Amino acid sequence: MKKSDLVIYQIMHMDKVVAELSSNGKATILKEKFMPYDLYLEDDSLDIDTMINNILNFNHWCASRMLSLDRKYAKEILNSIGVTQAVTDKDRADIALSYHCVSLTDVYWVRSVGEEITFARLNLYDNPLDEALVEISLRGRQMTVTNQELAPDLSTRGCFPKAWIRKEDGFYLLKDGEKEAVKKEILASMVCQCFDVPQVKYRECLYDGECVSESRIVTSKKYSMVSKMAFDIYACNHDLNTLDICKKIDPITYYGMNILDYLTGNTDRHPENWGFLVDNSNNECISLYPLMDFNRCFLEYDDLDGANCLTVLPRHLSQREAAIEAVKHIGLREKSKIDMNIFRDMCMEKEGEMFRRRLDELKQYCE
Repeated sequence: MKKSDLVIYQIMHMDKVVAELSSNGKATILKEKFMPYDLYLEDDSLDIDTMINNILNFNHWCASRMLSLDRKYAKEILNSIGVTQAVTDKDRADIALSYHCVSLTDVYWVRSVGEEITFARLNLYDNPLDEALVEISLRGRQMTVTNQELAPDLSTRGCFPKAWIRKEDGFYLLKDGEKEAVKKEILASMVCQCFDVPQVKYRECLYDGECVSESRIVTSKKYSMVSKMAFDIYACNHDLNTLDICKKIDPITYYGMNILDYLTGNTDRHPENWGFLVDNSNNECISLYPLMDFNRCFLEYDDLDGANCLTVLPRHLSQREAAIEAVKHIGLREKSKIDMNIFRDMCMEKEGEMFRRRLDELKQYCE
């Protein structure tokens, strides 16, 4: 590769250049404190293996900023911007780089040296979204849109159809899927709101004549989200234990998560749908972000034990065991009486009975 062929990417945190990476893999860290938690680069090394690792890590980070390919309507979205289904990190990174890797989960983005472009011009909190994006994301309709218009949806993880919409008071996430998933998410959210644990609230609304769940955005230009999976990369490279940090900075949300997931039978608490809330002014974790994503609730709900708890790994505990442990640390944190009629109103009386049994089980361990 000729020197003139080199592209130098700048990893940006709002208006700060935090690192530069040449397309040959040579990295320069400029503001280590503001580096993305899930991007590991080795600084100023000309070792060939190190440079290759830098490229691989960068491609993986960029690729993580677009949709996963098991996502419903992924093919329609990719077709709409005129690309084939991306199967490698490099393919996916190229798509993310086409819209500068902007996201609604944080304030990072990427530009090439020499590009006259700013955070103010690109960031999704201030700039409008194209209405066509919502149509593609929720319904799979073929439309012609640009990569830039797709940026906010490509950064939304998960397998259910979803899209961001902007209202007068900010962004909201609409989630579709089969009617049963929407119903369960609304019911679980109503139940969880009876407990004093930070959480995203979901409500039912109509989109294109069909029921979807709606929730308000957590992030802003002030606060970002870092998933537990992303933070694990940082922890691994800094000899830290992620769970120890969770329990230290925000025991209420961590243990409360295990209580509510047990009570509602949430089987989908994988490390990409919980994690840390970060103050963008200093890039430091200040808490866990509010609990979210309840559309896989009331599953494995036939007995008191529940599924295996994913938030305590590498320990192996059932959801019941993890919830009992949590109650012993923070109590049950029930703040209002639960109206059990909501289960009947949603034709989920069987689930209501199991919820009651699980709640009674945990009450035995309250001091």
